[in-house]
Amino acid sequence: MTLSLATDQGAQLARFAASLSCAAVPAQVLRRAEDLFLDWFACALAGRSGEPVQALERFVIRHARPGDAELLTSRKRIDPLFAAMLNSGASHMVEQDDVHNGSVFHAAAVVFGPALAIAQARNASGAQMLEAILAGYEVGIRVGEFLGRPHYKRFHTTATAGCIAAAATAGRLMNLDAEQMAWAFGSAATQAGGLWEYLTEGAQSKQLHCAHAAFVGVTAAELAAEGYTGARRALEGAGGMGASMSENADPAKLIDGLGTRWTLAESSFKFHASCRHTHPAGDALLVLMQREKLGHGDLADVLCGVHQGAIDVLAPIVEPASVHQSKFSMGTVLGLIAVFGRAQLPDFDEHYLSPSVVAVRRKVRMTLDAEVDGAYPARWIGKVWVRTTDGRSFEARVDEPKGDPGNTLSRPELEDKAQRLAYYARGASEREMKAVIARAWNLQNEADVRNWLT
Repeated sequence: MTLSLATDQGAQLARFAASLSCAAVPAQVLRRAEDLFLDWFACALAGRSGEPVQALERFVIRHARPGDAELLTSRKRIDPLFAAMLNSGASHMVEQDDVHNGSVFHAAAVVFGPALAIAQARNASGAQMLEAILAGYEVGIRVGEFLGRPHYKRFHTTATAGCIAAAATAGRLMNLDAEQMAWAFGSAATQAGGLWEYLTEGAQSKQLHCAHAAFVGVTAAELAAEGYTGARRALEGAGGMGASMSENADPAKLIDGLGTRWTLAESSFKFHASCRHTHPAGDALLVLMQREKLGHGDLADVLCGVHQGAIDVLAPIVEPASVHQSKFSMGTVLGLIAVFGRAQLPDFDEHYLSPSVVAVRRKVRMTLDAEVDGAYPARWIGKVWVRTTDGRSFEARVDEPKGDPGNTLSRPELEDKAQRLAYYARGASEREMKAVIARAWNLQNEADVRNWLT
């Protein structure tokens, strides 16, 4: 029996994802989707040299069939399920992929992998791929907002909400109807997980979180297309994600502004190559040091006013034991910014244990700030207070970190970032990236989304 989808927030969200069309989307939102695609593409290229990504690729190659979906890590062609898995994991390796503030969710890492792989396998157009991308972003971000701050304290939201986002992405390209999309959400939700303990122990689970979410989402959509049912209230039901994985889940957020509020356009680009929780304070310190003409040797004490989420994620990393851990160390990020004026990928690789950076790291402290915590997660305010070696005191704040929608990266800045990321792991030549950039800026009009790297 076919059930009505006129009730329940999860079912309404599924219906929206199943019917989303570029014709209903403002042009500036479509352009932002193209911006985000280029940013993700370059992140996946940069992630190819990471040991966790190389391990994932060995696993994928052992199990995948030949196919039409492109591995951005090695340019092999395999089936879309495993291509989505690997490209998603690779894009989350270098901590440069986008984030949505309100949901604390890295949509690109779980949306673009399935979108590109399935679009290539089904010979879809750029416009069809954009519809899938929008479905994934709009669904995943709302699921993250629905789960809320208590969920993020215990679970990596990108891993959990990411399963639903990937299902929405894949389901739109597979032309699932509303009921099938709701089933796909249910099958994806029941497989969602992603624990924070990996960060404390320096384990490699973070890339697996995204790879698994992509794998789960594609699988859930394919099963739904075969008539495989999933729980239609797996999000907001009494035994669903909200009740099981949060304390104050608000089902109304699942349908907030559907069709009028485009959450994709609210996403932020990452300027620094580190956990986003470090960016507001990092930007504030840079402003302060430039304004007061201070050098790193002038710093005696640096106090950062932060939200509770930053303390939860960053405080366990006291003495980072790896490059990856150093990107979750507030002191290391601020140390790099103080010494070099930036915190880019090569800076972490070469200098996270440099004596000058370590010296600053050991002077950095975090404190819970009521204003910052009250604004979070809708706004990520950065505050720092500095005491110098000669006894002077200064403070600075940043209300919109570099990369936020109100302080975004321009297309020339995104092009520069993409070229730097491609060069970082020798993922593509400058000439190849220029061709990728040209296609990305015209994605809506691309008749064929195959063969980005030939």
